[in-house]
Amino acid sequence: MVGPDPRNPFPMEGFPQVCFIQNRVNNPQIEIGDFTYYDDPDGADNFERNVLYLFPFIGDRLVIGKFCAIARGVKFIMNGANHKLSGFSTYPFQIFGNGWESAMPAPDEFPYKGDTRIGHNVRIGYDSLIMPGVTIGHGAIISARSVVTRDVAPYSVVGGNPAQPLKQRFDDRVIGQLLAIAWWDWPVERISRHLKAIMAADLEALQRCADAVG
Repeated sequence: MVGPDPRNPFPMEGFPQVCFIQNRVNNPQIEIGDFTYYDDPDGADNFERNVLYLFPFIGDRLVIGKFCAIARGVKFIMNGANHKLSGFSTYPFQIFGNGWESAMPAPDEFPYKGDTRIGHNVRIGYDSLIMPGVTIGHGAIISARSVVTRDVAPYSVVGGNPAQPLKQRFDDRVIGQLLAIAWWDWPVERISRHLKAIMAADLEALQRCADAVG
């Protein structure tokens, strides 16, 4: 048992609403890890339409790890959506030219939050909105229709608008050990051999698998 081919865009035969989106993303500012999928009956292979205001002249990136599950309608707002906020008007006069381009603000006058980073093994629920510069830690869960405006700790559950911590999935000791084990970095053949331990909640069993992997 070696698992599905991460290079196959549609790993579930006859079910094209689930796509390994690494194979369908062409924008060099978007990085997607192996086995991360987007589930959308309206076109799972067109994930890039959900990454908004990502402009090459700004240079920010969206980085999504491996083994993430992204539900229908999830949107990522990037730094290109930001307007200058320090003046009396936030209207972007300069983009319309015809003389107005002379009012172009300096680059450092725009709010810039940096790259948006989603860790490994993250689940993002239906219709959630991820704002610019957010980091979501490994193993986190984003509840449906959340608006994520700040960083999310590993293995935590957040929800709401703005998203707030709801609970930790495990205690600090277990989270620390899971992050150290980092099963998502194992070769896929080893992951396939130890699926039961990865999907269970027996930390000692998973640690034994990790020790066997070396």
